[in-house]
Amino acid sequence: NYFTLGNGIKTYKYNALTFIPLNLFEQFKRVANLYFLALLILQIIPEITTLPWYTTLVPLVLVLGITAIKDLVDDLVKEKMTETFSKPRFQESKWMNIHVGDVVRLKKNDHIPADILLLSSSNPNSLCYVETAELDGETNLKFKMGLKITDERLQEERQLAEFDAMIVCEEPNNRLDKFTGTMRWRKDRFPLDLDNMMLRGCRIRNTDACHGLVIFAGADTKIMRNGGKTRFKRTKIDELMNYMVYSIFVILILLCAGLAIGNSFWYEEVGSRAWYLKDGKDQTASYRGFLSFWGYIIVLNTMVPISLYVSVEVIRLGQSKFINWDLQMYYQEKDTPAKARTTTLNEQLGQIEYIFSDKTGTLTQNIMAFKKCTIAGQEHLHEDKKNLDFSWNKHADSKFEYLDHSLVACIRSKKDKDALEFFKLLSLCHTVMLVYQAASPDEGALVTAARNFGFVFLSRTQDTITISEMDREMTYEVLALLDFNSDRKRMSVILRFPDGRIRLYCKGADTVIYERLSPNSKHKEETQTALDIFANQTLRTLCLCYKDISKQEFDAWAKKHKDASVAMGNREAALDRVYEQIENNFMMIGATAIEDKLQDGVPETIAKLAKADIKIWVLTGDKKETAENIGYSCELLTDDIGEVLLCFSPQNEILYEKKKKRRRLRLKRLGKRPVSATPHDSTQPIDDWEKESRQVDFVNMACECEAVICCRVTPKQKANVVSLVKKYKKAVTLSIGDGANDVNMIKTADIGVGISGQEGMQAVMSSDYAFAQFRYLERLLLVHGRWSYIRMCKFLRYFFFKNFAFTLVHFWYSFFNGFSAQVAYEDWFITLYNVMYSSLPVLLVGLLDQDVNDKLSRKFPKLYLPGQQGALFNYKNFFISLFHGIFTSLVVFFIPYGAFLQTMGQDGEAPSDYQSLAVVMASSLIFTVNLQISLETSYWTFVNCFAVLCSIAIYFGIMFDIHSAGIHVIFPSTFTFTGVAPNALRQPYLWLTIILTVGISLLPVIFIQFLCKTIWPSVGDNVQRNRKKYEAEEEEKKKPAPFQRDRRSRRSAYAFSHSRGYADLIASGRSIRRRPAAARPDPRDSITEVPPGQ
Repeated sequence: NYFTLGNGIKTYKYNALTFIPLNLFEQFKRVANLYFLALLILQIIPEITTLPWYTTLVPLVLVLGITAIKDLVDDLVKEKMTETFSKPRFQESKWMNIHVGDVVRLKKNDHIPADILLLSSSNPNSLCYVETAELDGETNLKFKMGLKITDERLQEERQLAEFDAMIVCEEPNNRLDKFTGTMRWRKDRFPLDLDNMMLRGCRIRNTDACHGLVIFAGADTKIMRNGGKTRFKRTKIDELMNYMVYSIFVILILLCAGLAIGNSFWYEEVGSRAWYLKDGKDQTASYRGFLSFWGYIIVLNTMVPISLYVSVEVIRLGQSKFINWDLQMYYQEKDTPAKARTTTLNEQLGQIEYIFSDKTGTLTQNIMAFKKCTIAGQEHLHEDKKNLDFSWNKHADSKFEYLDHSLVACIRSKKDKDALEFFKLLSLCHTVMLVYQAASPDEGALVTAARNFGFVFLSRTQDTITISEMDREMTYEVLALLDFNSDRKRMSVILRFPDGRIRLYCKGADTVIYERLSPNSKHKEETQTALDIFANQTLRTLCLCYKDISKQEFDAWAKKHKDASVAMGNREAALDRVYEQIENNFMMIGATAIEDKLQDGVPETIAKLAKADIKIWVLTGDKKETAENIGYSCELLTDDIGEVLLCFSPQNEILYEKKKKRRRLRLKRLGKRPVSATPHDSTQPIDDWEKESRQVDFVNMACECEAVICCRVTPKQKANVVSLVKKYKKAVTLSIGDGANDVNMIKTADIGVGISGQEGMQAVMSSDYAFAQFRYLERLLLVHGRWSYIRMCKFLRYFFFKNFAFTLVHFWYSFFNGFSAQVAYEDWFITLYNVMYSSLPVLLVGLLDQDVNDKLSRKFPKLYLPGQQGALFNYKNFFISLFHGIFTSLVVFFIPYGAFLQTMGQDGEAPSDYQSLAVVMASSLIFTVNLQISLETSYWTFVNCFAVLCSIAIYFGIMFDIHSAGIHVIFPSTFTFTGVAPNALRQPYLWLTIILTVGISLLPVIFIQFLCKTIWPSVGDNVQRNRKKYEAEEEEKKKPAPFQRDRRSRRSAYAFSHSRGYADLIASGRSIRRRPAAARPDPRDSITEVPPGQ
């Protein structure tokens, strides 16, 4: 059965069979929907119902239907796009159709569809290059290698078709850094490890074709095991609304119980003794009170109107469309607009407290650029406005940019020997392989720079390297290649020159190079000063040096090197000790500065979000130093920042902690000892209590810091960090990333944002919102998020108010009708109140209202704070709306009631009947609620004005129609208020009653708003008051950061972040020897050929 496992995965929630039951289950999680379902059941019972059953069924079906259609549309856009790949003969097939045990053929630039065992490839010795950016965020290519036996015997289609090995391997798991298995074939056993595996999410590069065996497919692949489950996301306002509905239920039950008791008491004292009230039913007062209870449940059901949920969905849909239509979030270079992939989370964008961001591809462009250098103490820092002309160099890369003209003059004159040696080192000391494949983007940038300045890497063999030095081809014998690792932080190459000289070239971090410089080395101080300048500009620095070696010294060292190379135990440590013996007494040449290009606007975006009190954490799979360097580049880290936490651990433990003086002083004042930077006990937690305690300590410590960067974290650990903050801080979180390694984090956060960048579309497919550049996050949160939150809060406050004001009139009327569950209004007014008479103005406020425009929203990030604090919609606001509704209902009922007690019309008759009272109360209510929303509106347009006037006009138009004699003749039992409106509203004193009622309802509101805006103004009120002044002002230009010459924190990020190179592979010759003869690659082929965008 295992071999029948398909490769299909899903990023969506529903299918054809589960859509209806699962969607209904989700919708009936909303308490209000359950309430209306129960109400519908009650209305079927004749003895209880006071309104026809279809008045509840039709709106309920409408609400469920509209919401279901919206959810279906949301889900369809998340359905994963299918891709094809090549699968006896090989045939094109969709990803979903491959199974475990299939042999597949992949071609250059194909995405790998499953976890596949590499069998053979078109490269020598079945070498295959893969790009792992979607797994670990690193853009440098990794190589995979097939077993020797499969390389030799599985090249033809016939051989692959007859392949009958048995693979025994580990169970499916989420470990991206480990694979263990055994292949049994032809009575022999062969070990398998991660170097033989190509994982789903990677991409084939620099390999024309390769063949592999599917080991894990679909949900069993390692990347999917790291992906997490698709979670149902609801906003905090949704959760709060549910609790408020519970509260309304409690209030409703208490009111109905009180009125039912009143009915029993009234019947016992009055009703049973009045002969004209006899209905012929032999029912006790208690039983009548019981029936009255359920009758009032139906009458007062509009305290939670079903139209609320439809209106909320319409507002969210409109807000999502505004995000999609925002041209300021449109990326013209790639024709990529912003996309709201869900319509249920918009207001949550206005409440974000923590942002968790990936680094590679999210903050950066994955592009390294050679920017500056210092050679023999001579600083090449001057930047001319005009880019250099490299037309004199036929091998130059047309995309290369450099602005210091003096450096080109030095090179072309050939008089500056140090400059020539500098670029010769860059062209020789590296592990760049075929088609300029570099072990890191930094190394590629350095070799490209050397090529543009006339020193062109042409080719290499197992023991030689050929370059062009100013159009003169030279071949050097490679005697030893001392590769980079994270402990050495440098790499060296020992070369024999054509004239017989032996020289060692070395490049590495300044911290390790300066320790190994010869006392006679020149330019140390000048180079140190230049490094300080580069560091202050957050460039990635690297020192270059050399050492001449005598033949006798090299021969003695080479013997030790050979012995260490064949050592059976601790081979790497033995080699490192031998390397130390030769890597000393260097002579300094100079230093380079590389820019890891940030996306446009990243520092400004982070600064704005920080002012909005949004905490930004960077979670990356890169090494600590790389992430720290980017932290400084994007200004997440600054020189005067108070507290920083940098942590990394493959076992999810904190291995590194850096705290500044303020933190230590605080601990000292509390009488505690400062925490050690490295925990004494790095073992796993003993039990769940200790594990939880460590989690709490980690979250508390991290949240005290001004900046947090988590390094070397796996996709699952990224999600764990997010879930810890959600769990222990109860905060609203947002995750943003661009690769498959960010999917789990995106799904875990309250809001997931995908960057449609260079690492595929898996992050976008799993996200809630997607756009092309990190800088658009500022507008998404500070403009769309804040507006959506304010609009939704204003909408909900008003909606609760208008329905309390409408419904509680029935409550006051009950004291005058024997608690008989008689409604205070006409039936059709009750039916149309929330649908026609009061819905449009508040709907437009929910869609269009804004306290300040988008420019001021971004200029004053503090305006975002009320959303984080939940200040605009909470239980306090709910009860204010409740008491406001109670006050309005009192006024709407008792003023008309008092006016009708002793009145006389112009014709001498007293129109003090129930129907006239109902018309006056309804008219007063319509004027009050529509003028109330006018007072709440901050942003007036023609549409808002039209909606208010139109709602009032529609009310009077419909009322006069349904009160006409013509419609009564057609439906005599349905329309019973014949002629009431024309008769009542022709009386001037009834119009005066309406005006008095509306005035008394609104005057306290106007007075309170005036006091709040003048005596206790909020930040928003102050900005509104000075809006014209602020709009006229130009934003103050950003001041350049002051230079600090005495700063010593050089960030040699290349040497820290550069992964182990290809030295072993080059030395083995496996990548050099080709079956057919091949022409040397054209050095004009750019290093940028291999990045994922091409």
